[in-house]
Amino acid sequence: MPDAPSVPHSIAVVTTTVASAADAERLAVQAVQARVAACVQVEAITSHYVWQGAQHADAEWRLVCKTLPRAAAALCAWLRAHHPYEVPQLLTHAVEAEADYVQWVAQQVDG
Repeated sequence: MPDAPSVPHSIAVVTTTVASAADAERLAVQAVQARVAACVQVEAITSHYVWQGAQHADAEWRLVCKTLPRAAAALCAWLRAHHPYEVPQLLTHAVEAEADYVQWVAQQVDG
């Protein structure tokens, strides 16, 4: 008899950017403390974009926040309330993850 297909386990990944390392650190620490994210990775990037009619190439810090799919809306609301940008980038997508990692994320977010 063939093995039953494995049930995919997923988490939500919410990505945003900020202009300073201090803002990135503040948002990362506070999101984890608020239990809206289980983990937040911070990385330096360069963003190219047009804002108010002018071309920009700026150093930014990307925050990659991991949470549960059912908690993604709460994380986005929290980020909007605490974000320094007038129009923050909030990108959300579901990704498959190992069951043990999904369980750990749930423990951090659900507490």
